[in-house]
Amino acid sequence: MLLRRYRFAFFLISVVFCGLAAQQVRGQVVPAAVKGSLSLTAGGFVSVFQPDYVDYKLGGVGGYVDLNIFRGYGIEAEGRWQHFHEYYGISQDNYLIGPRKKIFHFWKAQPYVKVLGGFSNMNFGPGIGTGRFNTIAFGGGTDIRLDRRWSVRGDFEYQWWPDFLGDRLNPYGVSVGMNYRIF
Repeated sequence: MLLRRYRFAFFLISVVFCGLAAQQVRGQVVPAAVKGSLSLTAGGFVSVFQPDYVDYKLGGVGGYVDLNIFRGYGIEAEGRWQHFHEYYGISQDNYLIGPRKKIFHFWKAQPYVKVLGGFSNMNFGPGIGTGRFNTIAFGGGTDIRLDRRWSVRGDFEYQWWPDFLGDRLNPYGVSVGMNYRIF
């Protein structure tokens, strides 16, 4: 009778010990696959901007490419051609590139912030002339995932043209579009 109790106690201690040992061993297993953080996304958008040159809204289309490199840090390049709803032939085109950071992930939404630099071309109207100006853009927005590859994007951007004809210009506007994750 006493031997049975010892056997049961030994069995119980062995089960607990094996369970603890299995828990420790499981923590040392290397995952079979790891999702990489490198991704490339391309998309297009429509935008409405206040050009800050006239009290009139400009509309346009554009495209962008996002290269996400590491844990939400990446590079964005965008081009915007604002030739819809021109006021006396005044239009603006932007060619910008710079860092982009995803902030956090909520549901299917992925907010981000960006600081882009480059140049903008402006047409002052027929017969008046054109100009190329340095541009810095501060912005942010949200990508809302529709499925594994497709997303919808809403974006706000505030631009600073520091050398605009001896002064500065501050266009701002919103864009809405779709993007496709290539890899």
